[in-house]
Amino acid sequence: MSLSKIWSAFIIIAIVVAGIKSIGFSDGKTIFTNMVTGKSGDTIRVKLMDSSLMGSAFLQQLDSNKVVVQGDTKLIRYNEGKLLQFKIQAADGIIETCQTAVTLCLRLIGFMALFMGFMSIAEKAGGIRFLSRIIGPFFSRIFPEIPKGHPSMGHMMMNFSANLLGLDNAATPFGIKAMESLQELNPNKSVATNSQIMFLCLHASGLTLIPVSIIALRSAAKSSNPMDIFIPCMIATFVATMAAMLIVSFKQKINVFQPVIMAWIGGLSAIIALLVVYIKSLDTDAVQLFSGSLSSGLILLIFIVIVFGGLYKRIDIFDAFVEGAKGGFDTAVRIIPYLVGMLVAISLLRTSGSFDILINGVKSFFAAIGTDTRFVDGIPTALIKPFSGGGARGMMVDTMKTYGPDSFAGRLSCILQGSSDTTFYVIAVYFGAVSVKNTRYAVGAMLLADLVGIITSILLCYFFFG
Repeated sequence: MSLSKIWSAFIIIAIVVAGIKSIGFSDGKTIFTNMVTGKSGDTIRVKLMDSSLMGSAFLQQLDSNKVVVQGDTKLIRYNEGKLLQFKIQAADGIIETCQTAVTLCLRLIGFMALFMGFMSIAEKAGGIRFLSRIIGPFFSRIFPEIPKGHPSMGHMMMNFSANLLGLDNAATPFGIKAMESLQELNPNKSVATNSQIMFLCLHASGLTLIPVSIIALRSAAKSSNPMDIFIPCMIATFVATMAAMLIVSFKQKINVFQPVIMAWIGGLSAIIALLVVYIKSLDTDAVQLFSGSLSSGLILLIFIVIVFGGLYKRIDIFDAFVEGAKGGFDTAVRIIPYLVGMLVAISLLRTSGSFDILINGVKSFFAAIGTDTRFVDGIPTALIKPFSGGGARGMMVDTMKTYGPDSFAGRLSCILQGSSDTTFYVIAVYFGAVSVKNTRYAVGAMLLADLVGIITSILLCYFFFG
């Protein structure tokens, strides 16, 4: 399914759901108003109830407090013998979302300019081609359409390395540069190539070695053991990445059982296993110190290696940096329309209540067939993650706040947060950066890999935490 069809479906579903929910309410138009002009934290009227149906104890509390909050999303007000039930809006309306999208791109300009400036130095000094030769034996198997030693291999390697260490801000410029390099090989500039799809599916699977931000949020939520989700997170994201590679390889008829591919996968698995053993020997504070030092140290190491490489090759380093930085500015501005369009569609889905209907439906289904439903309370994080990384992070925090950081739902939401990346954000930004309109089967492959990550996360949560 092409991205345009998905985008259209999001908008239609959201408006239809909002229209159905507004039937029978004299102020049902509030739903539509909040979808357009509302802000996160606003309240939307959803139900009018007769106070006589409520217990006397509740009414006494209501008379004294006037406002009673039930849970984290419901607000009740007492008015002339009636109970007006409101829902706290969890997302901005489309006007605020448009401003958020533009602000996000403006903030991205600095990072894009910095990292693409250094990438320009590395390219002129021959560093990217050197990196391409190192990773070439593996990448030439899973990216058979890319010529040997092409710079895109080095760009992709930089992107994957940044993702591994949780360097999201650095991963985006590297990834966009990789897409631009791959676009140079694209005979049809508006249609995604096999190599672009493989790269984005691997990127969107979000392989990360150390989920530092999740551990920090668990610590802030007073978890008795913030690190207990570390191993499940690492296994889940690794399985999701392998699933993405297998799914796309099957579609592109790539043999993944070649000795070189198996050797690289085995080597990566061994590195992850050794890291798990080492991290398990550290306490929470030591983990955060180790990860922060490793991540920051890698960035500084990259910068100094690039500068020394430029000096060794005797190129004009600062002119090369400025030339690349200009490209970073242009790229950040170019993705604004794509990001605005995607975030607006996601906002409509969230503010219309479509997500709530889906979540309640899933819970009712599993309850009806008699299975354990504890995992459903953690599922909202997984449902929002493909659309919004910030929204999923907020949902994870909300789940830990509601059920407790050491509850089954709290732990599951953390594992789900660390098992994948924001699929539709990745689609909008990366394909938008190179003006690819026909994404072919990229969205389907990414969502299928996300599903594998979700199922793996649920199974791991039951295995580790019962």
